[in-house]
Amino acid sequence: MSLAISTTSIPGDLEEKLSVIADAGFTAVELHEPDFTGFHGSAEDVAQMAQGLGLSINLLKPFNDLEGWGGEERTRAFDRLERKFDLMGALGTDILLIGASSREVSIEQATTDLADAAARAKARGMRLAYLALPWAGSAQTDAQALDLISRINSPNLGLALNSYFSLADGAKPAQLRDLPGDRVFHVQLSDAPRAQGAIRSLKRHFGMLPGLGSLNLAGFVKVLSRAGYNGAWSVARVNEHSPRPGGRTLAQDGYRALVNLLDEVSRSDPDLRFDIPDLPPPVYTSGFEFIEFAADATSGKELTDMLSAMCFRMERKHVSKSVELWRQGAINIVVNTDTEGFAHSAFIGHGPSVCDMGLRVKDADQTVARATALGTPKFSQPVGTGELDIPAIRGVGGNVVHFIDEKSDLHRVWDIEFEPVAKTEATQPAGLRRVDHVAQTMRYEEMQSWLLYYTSTFEMAKSPIVDVADPAGVVHSQAIESPEGEVRLNLNGAEGHRTFAASFLADKFGAGVQHIAFLSDDIFETSAQLAVHGFPRLEISPNYYDDLQAQFGLEDDLIARLRAGNILYDQQGDTAYFQIYSQPIFQGFFFEIVQRTRSYAGYGARNASARLAAQMKHQRPAGIPRT
Repeated sequence: MSLAISTTSIPGDLEEKLSVIADAGFTAVELHEPDFTGFHGSAEDVAQMAQGLGLSINLLKPFNDLEGWGGEERTRAFDRLERKFDLMGALGTDILLIGASSREVSIEQATTDLADAAARAKARGMRLAYLALPWAGSAQTDAQALDLISRINSPNLGLALNSYFSLADGAKPAQLRDLPGDRVFHVQLSDAPRAQGAIRSLKRHFGMLPGLGSLNLAGFVKVLSRAGYNGAWSVARVNEHSPRPGGRTLAQDGYRALVNLLDEVSRSDPDLRFDIPDLPPPVYTSGFEFIEFAADATSGKELTDMLSAMCFRMERKHVSKSVELWRQGAINIVVNTDTEGFAHSAFIGHGPSVCDMGLRVKDADQTVARATALGTPKFSQPVGTGELDIPAIRGVGGNVVHFIDEKSDLHRVWDIEFEPVAKTEATQPAGLRRVDHVAQTMRYEEMQSWLLYYTSTFEMAKSPIVDVADPAGVVHSQAIESPEGEVRLNLNGAEGHRTFAASFLADKFGAGVQHIAFLSDDIFETSAQLAVHGFPRLEISPNYYDDLQAQFGLEDDLIARLRAGNILYDQQGDTAYFQIYSQPIFQGFFFEIVQRTRSYAGYGARNASARLAAQMKHQRPAGIPRT
């Protein structure tokens, strides 16, 4: 068994593709023939290059429209097939992928042609993997393709399966349970959204990485493995409609997605084993231990003024660094203005921003072990006298995530590395209990990397992508959260250059945290306390409240209270959601305060447009142009 990826999945020339594929951890490739024809070298050169990188070429593709030709066209088609066998011999692979013909071909003709092809393959020591295509004129389903193969009954003709073609029309993996595993020569794994109709309508989604869609790929792999399939598991991503980050990132994402899927299957069925790294289980995270900001003296003052206005108190200072701990409820905000170390380098590169998050986990070392086995870089920096060496990894955008557990002294970090400050005048809390969610903004093409990073490392479920209308464009938003909602993350992919989210990225922040939401049990009590301390809240258009009352039929008194506090509102069934936003600081970062009643599970998506319009209006004096 090998872990493979198609060269169609990676941009660049063939040499670049093979290099990043090998670096990502794959052991095999599907060679797309156009990648070879564009290569200035021989097939033997390609074979030698792949071997030097530790890769095998497990399949050559594609060969289309073999069946149904007559006369001279048929002769040319089979001459072309023989040339493919010559090429395969030089490349060192014995499998050729044949796609079902796009033309209407009778069963009798297709059987005759495929039997001839199988006989030629046997004479050359090759195998043909026949792939049903939903838009083909002949074999449109796996069952039809298997029927043809069974009629011919040649050991040199078998099935190629692609999970998208098998499942995207709503079919269940169980339909394949009687499939003879020895007749399956190759399996490609690609995801798709949950089908709403014919598979043809989803063609533009073909090629999503495992874990990005809604298909039951774990069941698909499990059924085929139990049937006896022991060939390559391959990622064949060719979706030109999806974001296209760089080749190295795509290869790393593909490896992480594939290994995570196979690990999921082996955990659900210990009798099924795959040639993948030995991973600790996905990590259950029970909350945010801290969120750390990198700042200088000026931006640090701007941040701490905002924290004071939200009734946070500075409770501790680091024993040897210019680092402060601000607290309210179970929320720990670290403000790092030190002129050395990772936070300072983050400030130099990105300006004032969130540079680090700490997550509470059961076992910090095992968390790092799983993440690094899936390709995430480990993070380390010099540890000073008396400081803890807290396990950490680098996230997708270069940010850092530390892990705090109770197995050692890690959970005592505030007592060990920090000392209390002198008592000051007591500050009445505003009722902020914990971090409700963290929103990370990135370029749209980076969203899949962030999503795979989180869902492969942690026990997290994803929600469908929501397109949010910005006054200057569209932002794609996807929420992920831990099973009990202790950790919620919103991933926001910015397209274009004029959206509020895009302006945040343009100011040299890179992909990172754009806002943090705190949870309150009583939004109106919190709002009153914030008013006493001069909290600079975002001003919402009066027109929003007129529409809100019309939509939900709210009482005049409630609408008046919402309007007076610039509080936004959403309702789902008998649950409700309240939101207060701060004015932006640092040219785009902001805080949010929320209340969830009766287990409201969303994020107020209907309010996003009103919030974005208000933020754009607020930011214009700072240099954001009108559209």
